[in-house]
Amino acid sequence: MTLQFAAADAAAIPIWFATPDSWAWIGEQIPASALAYAQATGFEPKPGRCCIAPDAKGRIAAVLFGLEASSTQWHDAFLPGKLPNQLPPGIYRFANAPHDATAGALAWLLGAYRFRTHGKADTAGPRLVAPAQVDAARIEIIAQSAALARDLINTPANDLGPAALEAAALKLAADHGATASVIAGEALLAKNFPLIHAVGRAAVEAPRLVDFSWGREGAPKVTLVGKGVCFDTGGLDLKPSSNMLLMKKDMGGAAAALAAAAMIMRARLNVRLRVLLPIVENSVSASAFRPGDIYPSRKGISVEIGNTDAEGRLILADALACASEDTPDLLLDFATLTGAARVALGPDLPPFYTDDDTLAQEIAQAGRAVNDPVWRMPLWPPYDSQIDGKISDLNSAPGGGFSGSIIAALFLRRFVATPRSWAHFDIYGWTPQSKPGRPEGGEAQAARLVFELVSARYGT
Repeated sequence: MTLQFAAADAAAIPIWFATPDSWAWIGEQIPASALAYAQATGFEPKPGRCCIAPDAKGRIAAVLFGLEASSTQWHDAFLPGKLPNQLPPGIYRFANAPHDATAGALAWLLGAYRFRTHGKADTAGPRLVAPAQVDAARIEIIAQSAALARDLINTPANDLGPAALEAAALKLAADHGATASVIAGEALLAKNFPLIHAVGRAAVEAPRLVDFSWGREGAPKVTLVGKGVCFDTGGLDLKPSSNMLLMKKDMGGAAAALAAAAMIMRARLNVRLRVLLPIVENSVSASAFRPGDIYPSRKGISVEIGNTDAEGRLILADALACASEDTPDLLLDFATLTGAARVALGPDLPPFYTDDDTLAQEIAQAGRAVNDPVWRMPLWPPYDSQIDGKISDLNSAPGGGFSGSIIAALFLRRFVATPRSWAHFDIYGWTPQSKPGRPEGGEAQAARLVFELVSARYGT
């Protein structure tokens, strides 16, 4: 899928963004017939209201779209993302700016996304001429990279197993001239990735670690790690069927990492980028790992398996230990890790964890700047002892049922050599109900904010 702006067109249909403050002024700018139609049909400048006003020949003279008043405490910067689903095919332009022209234009492209790989033909939709005041090329990079992640997450697990996810990662690497390697199957044991091997060994398709690097040698090192569980049955601690329905999205962390990587490489940011994707399917068979098993890890820490449904932290542990060996300046991981995060903050607001207060401020600021919200949660020291093992160094999932997202983050921190350069995003990777700019389905949460963060830190 290509998400691009339309070429400038003098005949593009104008979209007027109306607030209670500006409605009277807009009424003076649009044709009298369009104003009369809007009044006759009861249009009011309320958030999300849309009126397609015709001219005397029945053609569209103007589109009117309601926004929040300027004085409103919070504006949904993505509200213009509703328009691709409300307008007929044609070329459109913003006649005046919404509250945030860049966010509005991005929301349009994000809202135009469709998942069309399984029989449903794609149909032409409305297209937007890029507003003059925005960086159109950067917005297209973001939208197209987000679409890559959405496509991967939305693809059923029978079409996107470990081999297919590996292929998608290698294609992205090859498209940008990155150097890549893959360690798979029994080679994971020979190369000292025992936890990745243990989690994925029961599946038909072998577990693997994809590793690719891009960018100038000597540039600041940025490493992205993404959880790639292509389907999660829960293993021997089998999930209820209702909890398995969305488990094709359990590779959403890998998808988000690939989306962020795509943005960074396409924008040619001044970094030495490394991407590590531990990829598995958590299946049930005679060779499945068991509750109570104890395994070594790449870092040399022994881990007792507290619950086979807490598999994501295990594969991330080996990948984070590997990433730390290269001493990156910035180490970020993305993972659809815990249901506890969703209980605490819901599907739209992923928690993140870091020991670095400055980095936390940068992350929060970047999230606000690009409407990719996250919320900092504590790596609470008194809970850290809960993951200490009785017959091993660590227990991967100690019982108790409380503070699940924090416990998982504390577990991961044990495998990071320099935790102050690290942040962990516990994302959901899915939009349960369509919102402006966010169609129902897979979502590359935290990828856009990471692109903004890396851009601000290191530039092009």
